[in-house]
Amino acid sequence: MDERGADARALVRDLEGLLLVEAARAESRAAAERFCGRLPWLTEGQREEVERQYTEEHMVLVRRAWDRTAARSRELRTEYEEAYRVLQRRTFAWCVVGAALFMGAVLELSRGWG
Repeated sequence: MDERGADARALVRDLEGLLLVEAARAESRAAAERFCGRLPWLTEGQREEVERQYTEEHMVLVRRAWDRTAARSRELRTEYEEAYRVLQRRTFAWCVVGAALFMGAVLELSRGWG
């Protein structure tokens, strides 16, 4: 892998991250606006403050959810990698056993012809 390819992939990951954060922020703002829409007695200043705080808290919750998802993803990756290694070892062992049985059968047959 050349350096430009690695840089391009890093740039794409960063861009995806920024787009995800901006989408989450937009969702948070929309949720805040819907919430404040149910509170018609708020003054404009109060509405702005509630929307700001609601958006901020919603972003904290989104971040926590992302962190939990990432942690679980890492756990699953570790579990699946270990299961894959076990499967590889078992497959190799069965191939060795199969090859040994095959060679034993070939040797036994060759003795009978000889």
